[in-house]
Formats: sequence, structure tokens, C-alpha cells
Amino acid sequence: MASDIAAHPDSAVGEIAARTCLPQSQVSTAVAPLREAGSVRTVPDPADRRRMLVRQAVETSERVARVRATDITAALASALGTDDPARLRGG
Repeated sequence: MASDIAAHPDSAVGEIAARTCLPQSQVSTAVAPLREAGSVRTVPDPADRRRMLVRQAVETSERVARVRATDITAALASALGTDDPARLRGG
């Protein structure tokens, strides 16, 4: 769904639901925490103020910045059973 929002900014929930084949209620439920986390923004549709349009947030949210900054080397080494730098890089 996030990739659909990025590819189709300013889409209504119903449009996202139609493109992703997800129920509209599920899209609405998923958009709420994304909005609260700062990953997406919703704005009133200028053509129909009853509808909200969803777009990807321009700025990176604090939560996303924290996740991106998290070092996963130890967890990856544990999962792969090795600390070989070449394996950890996928080589």
C-alpha cells in the first residue's frame, strides 16, 4: 500500500483500495497509523471536502529516521550464524 501511495499521490482511500484490491475499510485502518507516524499526510480534496486525499510525507518522520539509523549487524549475524563481513553484505 505504501508503494501505491508513493506512486499515486493525492489519492482517495477508495482509489487506493481499488488499485491494491484491498477492502476500503482495511485501507482506512492502515492509513491512520501511517498518518500518526508521520509517514503519510492527508488533506481535504479541494473538489469534494468530504473526501481526504492521501500522500506520502515529504519529510522523513522521526520514527522512520530512527529505524533507518538502527544498526542491524548483530541481529543479521545471529540470523545468518556468521559475522563474516562478506556474508553480512550479501556477497
